[in-house]
Amino acid sequence: MELFDVAIIGSGPAGLTAAIYTARAGLKTVVFAGTKWGGQLMQTSVVENFPGFPDGIDGPVLMENMKKQAEKFGAKIIFENVISIQLTANRYLLTAAGASAEARAVILATGAETKWLGLPNEQRLIGHGVSSCATCDGFFFKGKKVAVVGGGDAALEEALFLTKFASEVTIIHRRDSFRASQIMQDRVKKHPKIKILWNTQIVDVLGKEKVESLKIKTLISNLKFQISNLSADGVFIAIGHRPNTELLSSLAPGFPDHPDLPAGLFVAGEVVERKYKQIITSAASGCQAALDAQKWLEANNP
Repeated sequence: MELFDVAIIGSGPAGLTAAIYTARAGLKTVVFAGTKWGGQLMQTSVVENFPGFPDGIDGPVLMENMKKQAEKFGAKIIFENVISIQLTANRYLLTAAGASAEARAVILATGAETKWLGLPNEQRLIGHGVSSCATCDGFFFKGKKVAVVGGGDAALEEALFLTKFASEVTIIHRRDSFRASQIMQDRVKKHPKIKILWNTQIVDVLGKEKVESLKIKTLISNLKFQISNLSADGVFIAIGHRPNTELLSSLAPGFPDHPDLPAGLFVAGEVVERKYKQIITSAASGCQAALDAQKWLEANNP
């Protein structure tokens, strides 16, 4: 079994930045990128707030560039999902479906996954009008009506992107104000294709083989709701993400509430960072984890 100095699990901004740093430092590096590599940026259209790109850059293009940069410095990329991590005799054993490796140090950068609404027909209609990725699926809704659920930057960005294809975009938000940045709010409220339903929640997604409408409830007053149907060909869920900490269940069962990690194990990105959730902070976190891993290896050399 091949032994690496550093194994990185995850291939979003945190994981690939870590790989760039460790590989460039001369550490033998492997990245378990996963079968769906690139993290949440693979579902993002134009990135406008990452330094160095005054005209913006597409999320997938940015991630491809990061991957190429890591490979340039010698990082090995494996497109497999890690199933388990074991610590034995000062070595970490990483097992994936089609590959395995040993490493002296591990950087966990597994990110976070989509939160769904938990509606009766939501999972059944994923891929048939229910989506969490406007960049992936927006093309299929040319000239159609779609809805976006959420009130943060991600939801508003999804809505704006969908206006390139859809004839009408309805943002459904359970509160009476957005939590998104002001610039995103201004863009959404000024856009002629976008309308907003405040104090509204989806009760279910309706349709036999594909989404045909949404059953919604709107707060009228004093906890009184009005139930109605909203005509829609698709709905995009953008209510947040859940950190992927499953691989730490045996090595650090209390993580992240009790963030004590075994020696040689480091974490980076949105699997641990809950406050900012920005590309640049994830990348910075990957850099920090890489430098910490390098320093630890120099001091311990297990």
